[in-house]
Amino acid sequence: MYKPYRTLIIDDELLARERIEGMLLNFPDDIKVIGQCVNGKQALVAINELKPDLIFLDIEMPLLTGFQLINKLEHVPLIVFCTAYDNYALKAFETNSVDYLVKPLQLERLHTTIKKLRRFNNTNAAQNILEAVKSLTQNTEAKAKTSITVKTGDRLIFIKLEDIFYFEASSKCVTIFAKKNHYITDRSLVKLEHQLPSYFLRVHRSIIMNTNMVLDVKKYFNNRYVITLTDSKRTNITTGRSYIDSVKKWINL
Repeated sequence: MYKPYRTLIIDDELLARERIEGMLLNFPDDIKVIGQCVNGKQALVAINELKPDLIFLDIEMPLLTGFQLINKLEHVPLIVFCTAYDNYALKAFETNSVDYLVKPLQLERLHTTIKKLRRFNNTNAAQNILEAVKSLTQNTEAKAKTSITVKTGDRLIFIKLEDIFYFEASSKCVTIFAKKNHYITDRSLVKLEHQLPSYFLRVHRSIIMNTNMVLDVKKYFNNRYVITLTDSKRTNITTGRSYIDSVKKWINL
């Protein structure tokens, strides 16, 4: 008799974990979620103890990346990668041993993954997965995170990074200023700074800006600068003294 895959969801973003688990409820005969993990170190313990059949795994996570996690495992389950970085996809994923989903996940695409699992043969699964990961880690393409997720009421909103002017931290949260609106996220600027692509630059202890949205840069006192953005308000950002070197490097001074 066919048994559902005992499944762990591993992602450092709460909204992403909730979205995956909610979508997996559509496949009760195929998937049984037995837990969630918020980082690679927690997942390492959970996988070796619970020995799940399947994991849905984010690639970019704190403490251990998805790839680092896999290389440390004693028990290697089937893996479905879930990530916002689309340059990791290589021919290694053409095998039925793994699948690859780009965030935001779509139910139709997830259905294709479930179909793969239904016909999957476990023979040599672990070796195939390790070889796929080895191929992926040899890929030197730059990361290309394309969106960020925020929760507004009961809705999940996916904001394209190319539409964001800047992130600004206050005492309790971070505000995302984008083309159509502004949004609140509970992610810290420190975490965002490590996740965002290179065209985002930390220019103040409370601001990360999109350098593609800059209209002009003017000198200010104490070696600082005033940066004007291309938004309708022509927002001015005064750089912090601690970020002078990185700003000068960006403007090639």
